[in-house]
Amino acid sequence: MRMSGAPATPAAAPTDAERVRSILAAAHSMTVVTDGLRSEVHQMEGEDLLGRLHLHPAAPAAGQGGTAPAEDRPVIRLEFTDIAPTPVRDRVRARVTVIGHLLTPYTENSAESTCVEYGQAILETAEGTSYIGLEELDQAWPDPLAPYEAGMLTHLLDDHPELVTLLLRLVRPAPAAAVVRALPLALDRYGITLRLEEANGHRDARLPFPSPLDDVEQSGAQIQALLSAARRRSHRNTLPA
Repeated sequence: MRMSGAPATPAAAPTDAERVRSILAAAHSMTVVTDGLRSEVHQMEGEDLLGRLHLHPAAPAAGQGGTAPAEDRPVIRLEFTDIAPTPVRDRVRARVTVIGHLLTPYTENSAESTCVEYGQAILETAEGTSYIGLEELDQAWPDPLAPYEAGMLTHLLDDHPELVTLLLRLVRPAPAAAVVRALPLALDRYGITLRLEEANGHRDARLPFPSPLDDVEQSGAQIQALLSAARRRSHRNTLPA
Protein backbone atom coordinates (compact mmCIF):
# COMPACT_ATOMS: atom_id res chain seq x y z
CA MET A 1 0.00 0.00 0.00
CA ARG A 2 1.23 3.51 -0.79
CA MET A 3 0.64 6.54 1.36
CA SER A 4 -1.76 8.76 -0.58
CA GLY A 5 -0.70 12.18 -1.71
CA ALA A 6 3.04 11.44 -1.95
CA PRO A 7 4.55 11.95 -5.43
CA ALA A 8 6.96 9.31 -6.71
CA THR A 9 9.58 12.04 -7.24
CA PRO A 10 9.25 15.36 -5.36
CA ALA A 11 7.83 18.08 -7.64
CA ALA A 12 8.22 15.79 -10.66
CA ALA A 13 5.00 13.75 -10.66
CA PRO A 14 1.33 14.24 -9.74
CA THR A 15 0.16 13.38 -6.26
CA ASP A 16 -2.30 10.53 -5.93
CA ALA A 17 -5.14 13.01 -5.34
CA GLU A 18 -4.15 14.96 -8.47
CA ARG A 19 -4.16 11.74 -10.49
CA VAL A 20 -7.65 10.91 -9.27
CA ARG A 21 -8.95 14.39 -10.08
CA SER A 22 -7.36 14.26 -13.53
CA ILE A 23 -8.82 10.83 -14.29
CA LEU A 24 -12.28 12.03 -13.24
CA ALA A 25 -11.94 15.19 -15.34
CA ALA A 26 -10.83 13.39 -18.51
CA ALA A 27 -13.03 10.28 -18.21
CA HIS A 28 -15.05 9.32 -21.28
CA SER A 29 -17.11 6.79 -19.38
CA MET A 30 -17.69 5.27 -15.97
CA THR A 31 -19.48 2.34 -14.38
CA VAL A 32 -22.04 3.19 -11.70
CA VAL A 33 -23.00 0.50 -9.18
CA THR A 34 -25.94 1.19 -6.86
CA ASP A 35 -28.91 -0.79 -5.57
CA GLY A 36 -27.19 -3.91 -6.88
CA LEU A 37 -27.31 -2.67 -10.47
CA ARG A 38 -24.42 -1.80 -12.78
CA SER A 39 -24.84 0.79 -15.50
CA GLU A 40 -22.41 2.24 -18.01
CA VAL A 41 -22.35 5.99 -18.47
CA HIS A 42 -20.76 7.22 -21.70
CA GLN A 43 -20.21 10.49 -23.55
CA MET A 44 -18.70 12.29 -20.59
CA GLU A 45 -16.10 14.21 -22.62
CA GLY A 46 -15.35 17.66 -21.27
CA GLU A 47 -17.40 17.16 -18.11
CA ASP A 48 -15.72 16.85 -14.73
CA LEU A 49 -17.58 14.28 -12.68
CA LEU A 50 -17.39 16.54 -9.63
CA GLY A 51 -19.62 18.96 -11.50
CA ARG A 52 -22.36 16.31 -11.49
CA LEU A 53 -21.81 15.04 -7.96
CA HIS A 54 -21.75 17.01 -4.73
CA LEU A 55 -19.45 15.17 -2.35
CA HIS A 56 -20.21 15.73 1.31
CA PRO A 57 -18.15 14.71 4.34
CA ALA A 58 -19.46 11.85 6.43
CA ALA A 59 -21.76 13.02 9.22
CA PRO A 60 -19.97 12.73 12.58
CA ALA A 61 -23.16 11.53 14.27
CA ALA A 62 -25.11 9.75 11.57
CA GLY A 63 -28.66 8.98 12.55
CA GLN A 64 -29.13 12.10 14.68
CA GLY A 65 -31.24 15.09 13.74
CA GLY A 66 -33.43 13.10 11.38
CA THR A 67 -30.52 11.94 9.19
CA ALA A 68 -30.65 8.27 8.26
CA PRO A 69 -27.61 6.26 9.35
CA ALA A 70 -25.12 5.66 6.53
CA GLU A 71 -25.83 1.94 6.53
CA ASP A 72 -29.48 2.70 5.75
CA ARG A 73 -28.66 4.73 2.65
CA PRO A 74 -27.80 3.17 -0.72
CA VAL A 75 -24.12 2.68 -1.44
CA ILE A 76 -22.86 4.10 -4.74
CA ARG A 77 -19.66 3.01 -6.46
CA LEU A 78 -18.21 4.92 -9.39
CA GLU A 79 -15.58 2.97 -11.32
CA PHE A 80 -13.14 4.45 -13.83
CA THR A 81 -10.39 2.92 -15.97
CA ASP A 82 -7.56 5.12 -17.20
CA ILE A 83 -6.32 3.69 -20.50
CA ALA A 84 -3.24 4.90 -22.35
CA PRO A 85 -4.16 6.56 -25.68
CA THR A 86 -1.16 5.00 -27.42
CA PRO A 87 -0.79 1.29 -28.33
CA VAL A 88 1.57 0.37 -25.50
CA ARG A 89 1.61 -2.99 -23.78
CA ASP A 90 -0.66 -3.15 -20.75
CA ARG A 91 -2.67 -0.07 -21.66
CA VAL A 92 -4.48 0.22 -18.32
CA ARG A 93 -2.57 2.92 -16.47
CA ALA A 94 -4.84 3.18 -13.41
CA ARG A 95 -8.21 2.30 -11.96
CA VAL A 96 -10.20 4.63 -9.71
CA THR A 97 -13.15 3.71 -7.53
CA VAL A 98 -15.14 6.36 -5.66
CA ILE A 99 -17.34 4.96 -2.88
CA GLY A 100 -20.02 6.75 -0.89
CA HIS A 101 -23.64 6.75 0.27
CA LEU A 102 -26.42 8.48 -1.66
CA LEU A 103 -27.99 11.49 0.04
CA THR A 104 -30.28 12.17 -2.93
CA PRO A 105 -31.51 9.70 -5.56
CA TYR A 106 -29.19 8.95 -8.46
CA THR A 107 -30.69 9.03 -11.95
CA GLU A 108 -28.39 8.48 -14.90
CA ASN A 109 -30.06 10.99 -17.23
CA SER A 110 -31.05 13.56 -14.63
CA ALA A 111 -29.92 17.14 -15.11
CA GLU A 112 -29.85 17.57 -11.34
CA SER A 113 -26.70 17.04 -9.31
CA THR A 114 -26.51 14.04 -7.01
CA CYS A 115 -25.44 14.50 -3.39
CA VAL A 116 -23.13 11.78 -2.06
CA GLU A 117 -21.72 11.27 1.40
CA TYR A 118 -18.11 10.59 0.47
CA GLY A 119 -16.44 7.45 1.72
CA GLN A 120 -13.13 7.22 -0.11
CA ALA A 121 -11.46 7.15 -3.49
CA ILE A 122 -9.24 4.19 -4.29
CA LEU A 123 -6.43 4.59 -6.82
CA GLU A 124 -4.89 1.38 -8.19
CA THR A 125 -1.75 1.56 -10.33
CA ALA A 126 1.24 -0.62 -11.07
CA GLU A 127 2.96 1.03 -8.09
CA GLY A 128 0.27 0.00 -5.61
CA THR A 129 -3.04 1.07 -4.09
CA SER A 130 -3.79 4.44 -2.46
CA TYR A 131 -6.79 5.71 -0.48
CA ILE A 132 -7.70 9.37 -0.88
CA GLY A 133 -9.82 11.26 1.62
CA LEU A 134 -12.24 14.07 0.80
CA GLU A 135 -9.96 16.85 2.07
CA GLU A 136 -7.12 15.68 -0.18
CA LEU A 137 -9.48 15.43 -3.14
CA ASP A 138 -10.91 18.90 -2.51
CA GLN A 139 -7.44 20.44 -2.35
CA ALA A 140 -6.23 18.79 -5.57
CA TRP A 141 -6.88 20.18 -9.04
CA PRO A 142 -7.21 18.29 -12.33
CA ASP A 143 -4.09 18.44 -14.45
CA PRO A 144 -4.46 21.20 -17.07
CA LEU A 145 -3.30 18.76 -19.76
CA ALA A 146 -5.75 16.00 -18.82
CA PRO A 147 -8.44 16.89 -21.42
CA TYR A 148 -5.78 17.24 -24.15
CA GLU A 149 -3.36 14.45 -23.25
CA ALA A 150 -4.76 11.79 -25.60
CA GLY A 151 -4.66 14.05 -28.65
CA MET A 152 -1.20 15.36 -27.82
CA LEU A 153 0.32 11.91 -27.32
CA THR A 154 -1.24 10.39 -30.44
CA HIS A 155 -0.10 13.43 -32.47
CA LEU A 156 3.43 12.99 -31.14
CA LEU A 157 3.49 9.31 -32.01
CA ASP A 158 1.72 9.46 -35.37
CA ASP A 159 3.24 12.63 -36.78
CA HIS A 160 6.60 12.99 -34.99
CA PRO A 161 7.90 9.53 -34.04
CA GLU A 162 11.47 10.75 -34.52
CA LEU A 163 10.99 13.04 -31.50
CA VAL A 164 10.18 10.04 -29.31
CA THR A 165 13.48 8.51 -30.41
CA LEU A 166 15.23 11.78 -29.61
CA LEU A 167 13.74 11.90 -26.11
CA LEU A 168 15.28 8.50 -25.40
CA ARG A 169 18.62 10.29 -25.01
CA LEU A 170 17.35 11.74 -21.73
CA VAL A 171 16.44 8.37 -20.22
CA ARG A 172 18.62 7.30 -17.30
CA PRO A 173 19.78 4.64 -16.97
CA ALA A 174 20.25 4.62 -20.71
CA PRO A 175 18.00 2.23 -22.66
CA ALA A 176 19.48 -1.21 -23.11
CA ALA A 177 19.97 -2.86 -26.47
CA ALA A 178 17.06 -5.14 -25.56
CA VAL A 179 14.55 -2.31 -26.00
CA VAL A 180 12.54 -3.08 -29.14
CA ARG A 181 10.07 -0.20 -28.99
CA ALA A 182 9.56 3.09 -27.13
CA LEU A 183 6.19 4.84 -27.01
CA PRO A 184 4.82 7.85 -25.15
CA LEU A 185 2.71 6.60 -22.25
CA ALA A 186 1.58 9.66 -20.30
CA LEU A 187 1.77 13.45 -20.29
CA ASP A 188 0.99 15.79 -17.40
CA ARG A 189 1.99 19.18 -16.04
CA TYR A 190 5.15 17.71 -14.53
CA GLY A 191 6.55 15.86 -17.53
CA ILE A 192 6.24 13.07 -20.06
CA THR A 193 6.55 9.30 -19.48
CA LEU A 194 7.88 6.88 -22.07
CA ARG A 195 7.29 3.14 -22.03
CA LEU A 196 10.34 1.13 -23.09
CA GLU A 197 9.27 -2.29 -24.29
CA GLU A 198 11.59 -5.28 -24.37
CA ALA A 199 10.96 -8.79 -25.62
CA ASN A 200 10.06 -10.03 -22.14
CA GLY A 201 8.74 -6.96 -20.38
CA HIS A 202 8.84 -3.20 -20.17
CA ARG A 203 9.84 -0.29 -17.97
CA ASP A 204 8.63 3.28 -17.77
CA ALA A 205 10.93 6.29 -17.90
CA ARG A 206 9.72 9.66 -16.65
CA LEU A 207 11.22 12.84 -18.14
CA PRO A 208 10.36 15.84 -15.94
CA PHE A 209 9.83 19.29 -17.41
CA PRO A 210 12.20 22.05 -16.24
CA SER A 211 9.26 23.34 -14.17
CA PRO A 212 5.61 22.30 -13.79
CA LEU A 213 3.28 24.09 -16.20
CA ASP A 214 0.12 25.92 -15.18
CA ASP A 215 -1.90 25.73 -18.41
CA VAL A 216 -1.89 23.91 -21.72
CA GLU A 217 -0.43 26.92 -23.58
CA GLN A 218 2.87 26.38 -21.77
CA SER A 219 3.22 22.78 -22.93
CA GLY A 220 4.90 23.60 -26.25
CA ALA A 221 7.76 25.49 -24.60
CA GLN A 222 8.27 22.78 -21.99
CA ILE A 223 8.37 19.99 -24.57
CA GLN A 224 10.79 22.01 -26.68
CA ALA A 225 13.01 22.42 -23.64
CA LEU A 226 13.20 18.63 -23.28
CA LEU A 227 13.94 18.21 -26.98
CA SER A 228 16.69 20.84 -26.82
CA ALA A 229 18.26 19.06 -23.87
CA ALA A 230 18.09 15.78 -25.79
CA ARG A 231 19.77 17.33 -28.85
CA ARG A 232 22.59 18.70 -26.71
CA ARG A 233 23.11 15.28 -25.17
CA SER A 234 23.10 13.62 -28.60
CA HIS A 235 26.46 15.12 -29.42
CA ARG A 236 27.98 13.00 -26.65
CA ASN A 237 26.79 9.62 -27.81
CA THR A 238 26.16 7.62 -30.97
CA LEU A 239 22.52 6.66 -30.56
CA PRO A 240 20.55 7.15 -33.79
CA ALA A 241 18.14 10.12 -33.90
